[in-house]
Amino acid sequence: MSAHESVSSALRAANDAGRPALIPFITAGYPKLEDFMDVLAAVSDVGDVVEIGVPFSDPMADGMTIQRSSHEAIKNGVSLRWILEQLSANRDRIKAPVVLMSYMNPLLAIGYDELAKRALAAGVCGFIVPDLPFEESHDLRAALESQGLGVVQLVTPATPAERLQLLADASRGFLYAVTITGITGGDGGLPDDLAAYLDRVSKVSPLPVCAGFGIRAAGDVANVGQHAAGAIVGSALVEVLERGEDPAAFLRSLRD
Repeated sequence: MSAHESVSSALRAANDAGRPALIPFITAGYPKLEDFMDVLAAVSDVGDVVEIGVPFSDPMADGMTIQRSSHEAIKNGVSLRWILEQLSANRDRIKAPVVLMSYMNPLLAIGYDELAKRALAAGVCGFIVPDLPFEESHDLRAALESQGLGVVQLVTPATPAERLQLLADASRGFLYAVTITGITGGDGGLPDDLAAYLDRVSKVSPLPVCAGFGIRAAGDVANVGQHAAGAIVGSALVEVLERGEDPAAFLRSLRD
């Protein structure tokens, strides 16, 4: 099984167990550099797949919570190279498949071929890259797929039908369905037409569809789980870490 196939497999296993898959997001090295692996290990005990944010100075897809965590992580000295080193040294502590959410600059700084090799060695299964248009993604996708990794594609409620099919077919691991036409961290609730949107995306995707942005509570996870394979919880979890609370307990509460 390739690395990106292990992501799909974990998501399907959760569904086979009768529940929506849960994908927690954390920003690497936040709130404290020295606690990163402990937080990641705790989160991976509960989550089916873990998304790790690579802090970046211009996070165009992120709202204030994740912007704030990225700013602090950069101040802490976190870089993509540091993240890969930490993951490589602690692979046995991470129970769930890992995907990295990164903007393009950190990936370019390493170089695609080296990135793919180092990511595979670190146990990374794929990348989510919000500022990479599909039309410009060939070189990165080719380098990652040569090592069995892949790019998780994002779609939104505004994605036209023809492009939705294109992105669904190109995605690896899962297809990321953004619930809103905006940035992360919204607290205005999920949109009224979410069910129809997720049904439309799930119908065309050969991979599990996981929804993210604005998912903050157990009711949101249950709601999403009726129409998609899983839910991605980011800002609400980062706020738990900001308050110094137990991230694993919060994630377990989302399944109650």
